[in-house]
Amino acid sequence: METFQSLLAKKLADALAKTDLPNAGELTPATDRRFGDYQTNVALVLGKQRSESPQMLAEKVLAQLDVGDLCEPPAVAGAGFINFTLRADAVARKASEVLGDERLGVAKAKSTKRIVIDFGSQNVAKPMHVGHIRSTVLGDSVARIAQFLGHEAIAIIMLAIGHAVWNGDLRLEKFIGSTSASAQSAGRDRSRLQGNKRKSDQGSAGSEACRQELVKLQAGDKENTDIWNECVAFSMQDFEHVYKLLDVHYDIQCGESFYNDRLPGVVERLLKSGVAEISEGAVVVFFRDQPDLADKPCIVRKRDGGFNYATTDLATVDYRINDLKADAIWYVVGAPQILHFKQIFEIARREGFKADFRHITMAVSWAKTGS
Repeated sequence: METFQSLLAKKLADALAKTDLPNAGELTPATDRRFGDYQTNVALVLGKQRSESPQMLAEKVLAQLDVGDLCEPPAVAGAGFINFTLRADAVARKASEVLGDERLGVAKAKSTKRIVIDFGSQNVAKPMHVGHIRSTVLGDSVARIAQFLGHEAIAIIMLAIGHAVWNGDLRLEKFIGSTSASAQSAGRDRSRLQGNKRKSDQGSAGSEACRQELVKLQAGDKENTDIWNECVAFSMQDFEHVYKLLDVHYDIQCGESFYNDRLPGVVERLLKSGVAEISEGAVVVFFRDQPDLADKPCIVRKRDGGFNYATTDLATVDYRINDLKADAIWYVVGAPQILHFKQIFEIARREGFKADFRHITMAVSWAKTGS
């Protein structure tokens, strides 16, 4: 189904041909409704090319332009713009045509892709907040639109790691109560976990032990892995309730731990290829030849041997391209992660991955209340 814009563009091309003028410029929606619905700068472009008056060229084009079935008489404005205002009856006819089409006038993509869409990023052992809900709703919408256009969309919800230490014991505390599996008991444990995590974040004596527990989990420690799996199972009960309320659908749900066995290989591969190097005991990727990233290196393995979000996201790229055979990978994540994804996409390109990488940002902010 042709749009008004494409119909007007064809009629404009016919008028140019009748006046022996080449097709030039563009026809776009008007930036100001005072100037109608569409406008073209064709006369300005041709005037500059031919050293002629744009206004006179515009008048020549108008003399051959037949758009009476779609528009009111076009007008020349300013330095030589041609403005178009749609007729009310033309809009009514097009609306009826669209409503009678099961696809509402939206054509399927000519070239389809397998698109992995990553959204949500909820934290295990922590409640979902408005930022997670926003990412989830937008990600689900992007997946639905991609499918409607004919693409194969694979919706993935990633679960992020949430850790805490067990007071002076310096071990991961169980999220599910050891003697009670009730939701009430688990909820109390979650509150205690969050309190301990805040202390860890503030640099308490247990912060280093907490980081070491993370390293153990990433290395496949059985006790920590069992605790983690319980945390995931309980958290997913809450998350699934929200997904059901929002009518959100996904194809794959996995936590960062899903990629743990791939993380050492990612780092070794980056070192072997020369993309990464050892710096002050850590494994780092530098971007010395890129002005916007030259002073922003990306750590992929910390000095203590632990991995981070960058390592995990590089492992997801590997998995999604080589295992899922994705043509495109789109991340629906907040705007504060722009730098992170610039680094990830650049590293992936240096490794030779040629997928369509996109960071679909969420720039809207919200007020944080409470303490």
